[in-house]
Amino acid sequence: MKSVPTAPQAVPIELHGDTPTLRLFALLEAIASKDQYFSLQSLVDETGLPKPTLHRMLQQLETAHLLERSGDGRLFGTGVRLRRLAENLLLNDTAHGARHTVLRNLVTEVGESCNLTALSGSEVIYIDRVETPAPLRFYLHSGSRVPVHCSASGKIFLSQMSPSQRLRLLSHAPLEAYTPKTITQPEALETEIKLVKRQGFALDNEEFLPGLLCVAMLVPASVGRSNLCIAVQAPLMRLTADKALALLPALQRAADALSQIENDAMPAILESRA
Repeated sequence: MKSVPTAPQAVPIELHGDTPTLRLFALLEAIASKDQYFSLQSLVDETGLPKPTLHRMLQQLETAHLLERSGDGRLFGTGVRLRRLAENLLLNDTAHGARHTVLRNLVTEVGESCNLTALSGSEVIYIDRVETPAPLRFYLHSGSRVPVHCSASGKIFLSQMSPSQRLRLLSHAPLEAYTPKTITQPEALETEIKLVKRQGFALDNEEFLPGLLCVAMLVPASVGRSNLCIAVQAPLMRLTADKALALLPALQRAADALSQIENDAMPAILESRA
């Protein structure tokens, strides 16, 4: 029988809110901070709220598709509607225009398609993308999704996780082979992730699409773990793994510029809430 993880040392969750709606929102905030499925009893232990009250709140959120149950029905996790809300916020936030300018400038500098990505579940979602003017290119639009285990950005996101977090994310489905070069053995992928963590960038060398090479780098976060990557993609006939290394300084400058945009947006957000 699968045991439910508990965190006896965790700081108790306080669900602040003057109305039932705000308390539901506070519960969603607490749930969004979790990186695994949780039980009703674990929330009771963390919040101190009566079990019937939390059960009713979880039912409301599940009915609205903001939460979903695990296969055995005992555990809860974020639902499709909540994940789409998070993705749409990333796609349409006020810093989008500034980020797009950074991508355009990077495309002008390196001459290849560039994209900004975020982790969504076990996939990488394209938040923004600027295509190269070159006639030969791989077209992947904003909103496109690629597997986490065989994409350069995905490897970057995996490298920020602990081994146990990676195991939870990747253990429920086989590592699908998209090309003969896809890493499909967990041990080999773990070795690759450790290399990515050491070197600070990741390559997808025909691991997702034949003939496509991608190099990615994390956009630094001022606080906590970042969920943004910037990447350059090009056909292998124009960009080899060795040539990709020469793009790292430009990629780093763009990552730093994007990080500054995110940091600059924070004071404006805080002022709007004051």
